[in-house]
Amino acid sequence: MKQNYVSELAEGTRVDAAFALRSKEMRATRAGEAFLWLELADRTGHVPAVYFRPGAEACAAPVGSIVRVRGRVTSYKGVRRVSVDFLRAEPAVDASDFIATGARQPEEVLAEFKSIAASVRDPQLRKVLRAVFGDEDFLRRFAECPGAQSHHHAHLGGLIEHTVAVASMCQAIAPSYPQVDADVLVCAALLHDIGKCDELRYDTQIEYTDAGRLIGHVVLGVQRVHASIARTRVKVDTGVLTRLEHAILSHHGELEWGSPKRPSTFEALLLHHVDNLDAKASGFSELMGRAARVEELWTDSGNLFRRPLYAPAAAEADRSYPVEEDDQYDRRSA
Repeated sequence: MKQNYVSELAEGTRVDAAFALRSKEMRATRAGEAFLWLELADRTGHVPAVYFRPGAEACAAPVGSIVRVRGRVTSYKGVRRVSVDFLRAEPAVDASDFIATGARQPEEVLAEFKSIAASVRDPQLRKVLRAVFGDEDFLRRFAECPGAQSHHHAHLGGLIEHTVAVASMCQAIAPSYPQVDADVLVCAALLHDIGKCDELRYDTQIEYTDAGRLIGHVVLGVQRVHASIARTRVKVDTGVLTRLEHAILSHHGELEWGSPKRPSTFEALLLHHVDNLDAKASGFSELMGRAARVEELWTDSGNLFRRPLYAPAAAEADRSYPVEEDDQYDRRSA
């Protein structure tokens, strides 16, 4: 495990640790002296860095690589940064040091995922789920893949956490709408983001693959369903498969949001709104957590929602209650 995580860096701290090199730019001081302007990151955050009079080895370190950095945490115009004395590429790394992990245990989330999948009773849809997730190598990738590059579930295991949340909510609301085919809805929820395994790579940081940029996870997901059915040679009713594919293709809801189709079935409509709800709620929760860690009541406006968000968690935790208010909720019946 690495030392000197970004979240632990206080002014004056000596640094000798590995970081992901997120960006690198050669700049010059007013006196014409060259220096490297860097952004370093790990699973706890990112921090700017400067390296005056860098050597050839530091200049050659590619963006996206892991670098060994030695230096000291300083401050310039009120902004914390690392003043670098030494930098070189670091070959051997543990990805979990540089990409955040979720709060839940992976085994627990995977068990919940399998339980939801087992609840699907339609034999045609069960064939599709077995064709996709019966591939142990793919299931492993699915269980470790982030849910996004940023904004929500942007951590190892985030994809399966988001999938479980969406599928669980779909299970819960399906009985409220008798016209909905619950099996189609839940199966689509389990499959709706599988294309992210092909859209994202996450060795030392979360990035888009070429296929992710050019095609996107919505279409890649349907392609994977087709490839899995072809590989396992299972026979699936065309009508059932078409409804399932439509829900996957339309789960972003609108064409301008990256959806090739807009929802035209009840199941597709519900999946879109539940997926959007979990993504937005998770993103909101993460922003509130960051504000609470620095004891701020409001976030800044540079976020997914493009506005400051109220984050009272830290203030509420410290709230003191008068004795009579406490007593009101602590009475015991005779």
